[in-house]
Amino acid sequence: MKKQKGFSLIELLIVVAIILIIAAIAVPNLLRSRMAANESSAAASERTAATSNVTYSTTYGIGYAQTFSFLGPDTGNPGIATSDFADLIDSTLATGTKSGYDFTTYSAADLNTDGIFESFTLVATPAQVDVTGKSNFCVDQSNVVLKDPSGVSTAAGTPGSTCVDGVFTPMGN
Repeated sequence: MKKQKGFSLIELLIVVAIILIIAAIAVPNLLRSRMAANESSAAASERTAATSNVTYSTTYGIGYAQTFSFLGPDTGNPGIATSDFADLIDSTLATGTKSGYDFTTYSAADLNTDGIFESFTLVATPAQVDVTGKSNFCVDQSNVVLKDPSGVSTAAGTPGSTCVDGVFTPMGN
């Protein structure tokens, strides 16, 4: 009888088991790194939006943007900036969703009822907690991005509010 060359069934099962063990270790790390990338993008987007809001205020002289969409471009007339479409942030961020995070503007407050919006609050929350991100982010007119790593807090949703609800702390970067 001629000796056959090749792998036995047991050898192939051992190789498959090793591959599955490696995959079981690698996939959670991949998901965690993607979640960390989403959180980093959300924090950077908050900073961009806050800086854009300050630019909006100094450019148009009517205070801060009343809604998040005011900071984005006018898709019907690209390249033409107005106080309704300032073209200071990209169209993806202006829609309120980017990199697994939902961005909400708690409307700027006209505290003196003079038509000038003196404050704003922008909040970023994960679209799916523990899938696209865990932390919430918040920024107001102080331009300091705050983070809630527990993911349970939200900013006070009233005009003129700040990021005080829960355990928001400065990010330190």
